[in-house]
Amino acid sequence: MKIKETAVIVSQKQISEGIYDLVLKTPTIASQAVPGQFVNVFTPDKSKLLPRPISLCGIDAEEGTLRLVYRAGGEGTKILAGMQPGETLELLGPLGNGFPLEEAAGKRVYLIGGGIGVPPLLQTAKALKDKAEVISVMGYRSDCFLREDFEAVSEMLIATEDGSTGTKGNVMDAIAADGRVPEVIFACGPAPMLRALKAYALERNIPCWLSMEERMACGIGACLACVCKTTEVDAHSQVHNTRVCKDGPVFPAQEIEI
Repeated sequence: MKIKETAVIVSQKQISEGIYDLVLKTPTIASQAVPGQFVNVFTPDKSKLLPRPISLCGIDAEEGTLRLVYRAGGEGTKILAGMQPGETLELLGPLGNGFPLEEAAGKRVYLIGGGIGVPPLLQTAKALKDKAEVISVMGYRSDCFLREDFEAVSEMLIATEDGSTGTKGNVMDAIAADGRVPEVIFACGPAPMLRALKAYALERNIPCWLSMEERMACGIGACLACVCKTTEVDAHSQVHNTRVCKDGPVFPAQEIEI
């Protein structure tokens, strides 16, 4: 159930160039959130009418907190990056559908992330660490943010564009270098990465779920600003698309066109 709640900033720090780690006290939303979902964050600048959708990096229902790791790229997220502990923000969430964790139980699951698609897979790794063989495959330009967090809960394979850490290249290169084959894939990242993973999974008949990244406005499925192409006709719009915020952001790979 979607809830609008005033959240208090517990902590915030910069962990990489342009990447910030924010912890929010938001007991009601945290008690209902699951890995793969997101929240809409409203900045205190009232001239910024639209909220910023940010995926959940960490969920602590007991403490009533959410961890958001995000890139400060636009004006809204730059305002967010300048906020301090004790200040408050309005949140709407939890939004969207998360990863189907039950599909990975007892199997070798590859959690594959690229760039800012890395953070939402951390809570997924934590949720699966005692239920599946978890291998986190993360692609970076160079700085491997959240590396220690992933290594604490899963095996980790790394690909960097400059070859400074792990395999030189992208996540597909890291998978090829490792040699093992996943039984289930959960992934989040840029479209070219997801496109390659979809082809890889379909060729090998591997169940695969992809978390899509699209620009959003309302976050609740009303405005149709964040549609992506699908293989089937959407029941809501009667065309070949679906709403990423409402019906996703996580989809079976075979159901979407990338």
